[in-house]
Amino acid sequence: MAEQVDAIVIGGGQAGPFLAVRLAQAGMKTVIIERSHMGGTCVNNGCMPTKTMVASARVAHMARRASEYGVSVGGAVSVDMKAVKARKDKIVETSAKGLVDWIEGTENLELVWETARFSGPREITAGDRVFAAPRIFINTGGRPVVPDWPGLAGIPYLTNESIMDLDVLPEHLIIVGGSYIGLEFAQMFARFGSRVTVIEHGDRLIGREDPDVSDTIRQVLEGEGIAIHLNARDIAVSAMEGGGVKLNANAGGMSMTAEGSHLLLAIGRVPNVEALDLPSEVVTNERGYIKVDDQLRTSAEGIWAMGDVTGHGAFTHTSYNDFEVVAGNLLDNDPRRVSDRIDTYALFVDPPLGRVGMSEAEARKSGRRVLAGKMPMTRVGRAKEKGETQGFMKVLVDADSEQFLGAAFLCTEGDEIVHTILDAMAGKVPYTVIKRAMHIHPTVSELIPTMLQELKPLE
Repeated sequence: MAEQVDAIVIGGGQAGPFLAVRLAQAGMKTVIIERSHMGGTCVNNGCMPTKTMVASARVAHMARRASEYGVSVGGAVSVDMKAVKARKDKIVETSAKGLVDWIEGTENLELVWETARFSGPREITAGDRVFAAPRIFINTGGRPVVPDWPGLAGIPYLTNESIMDLDVLPEHLIIVGGSYIGLEFAQMFARFGSRVTVIEHGDRLIGREDPDVSDTIRQVLEGEGIAIHLNARDIAVSAMEGGGVKLNANAGGMSMTAEGSHLLLAIGRVPNVEALDLPSEVVTNERGYIKVDDQLRTSAEGIWAMGDVTGHGAFTHTSYNDFEVVAGNLLDNDPRRVSDRIDTYALFVDPPLGRVGMSEAEARKSGRRVLAGKMPMTRVGRAKEKGETQGFMKVLVDADSEQFLGAAFLCTEGDEIVHTILDAMAGKVPYTVIKRAMHIHPTVSELIPTMLQELKPLE
């Protein structure tokens, strides 16, 4: 006999727990079902642990640069990977525990640790319990893609999840995938002291970005000793005698071999839907992602989907915004839509990339009259003072409406100052307002008005 509740939330990622608490606080008897760990990818093996390790790697990198600033650290810099992992684990554990305590302390809300599956259109089985509800919310996230390369099944390999358990320094880390996940790990482990090789299928790194962004990031990484191979095809791997892995590929029309101690796969993610036994009324696309409308309702009445499982932006901030969209519509009489949000994200290499809105390529294709401004960081006083002059700032403006179209900040603090343009876009503020604003000196952001005074037609 099914237990009757008002709402069921499946998955404890960055949308599910917050929605479950809001539903419970609204007086609905709610169950949230999670099979392994609360907080999803972000808390357990994504944003939080990786940025914690990025911070450790940056300290090591800056310690090696200490003499540039007139500082002596006394001897070679060494990295204790066990201590790095312990610091990361403590931060993750504290955050995950905080979520669990919050949920368990919320009235009308029950946390069930089980794998959930549909056993009827409005019925969920979790272990030996069955729940029925008029409202079901899916927030099961995604997992790393594991390809079917020849030889892969017979060797140990790492994903962005399993590499979080590594407490030794790889002698030579081979990373397949030259996009956001792969590049963050590449720079991180190079700064820890590993030899790193990146192998990418495309003709440049992070192919969704403009060439000037891709090329500058490549220069930064190669400047830190990272080997990069593009246009990789026909990848095959095998185990080496005595341990390690050998990777063979065709890269740019030439055969190449890389021999490493560890192999990291960073070639994409797929949605976690198989275990759900989704009812036929819930439609998925050709890649397995659950189709949703602009308010995150699936094709089945009474079922919503949020987060990575929808394929609408695999970021923590988009997942959390999914919660806000659903809660706004269901609980707050606030008709919010997914299409209202502005595309924005960051790549946390050093210097970081902050991105919002259109790329230059997208602006060209839009048919608009576009004004563009670009400033190298070598012109920015604060960047020179900090010794961090790599990269640039770039903005795109609609010449007719004077609205911002997009921006790329590949520079020190770029992941923070991009919000200046994001907020202007959200408020539909003409670029002339920022152009005339007085910014604080000495900062990186103070050069944004200067850049806007030098806009030129995009050729």
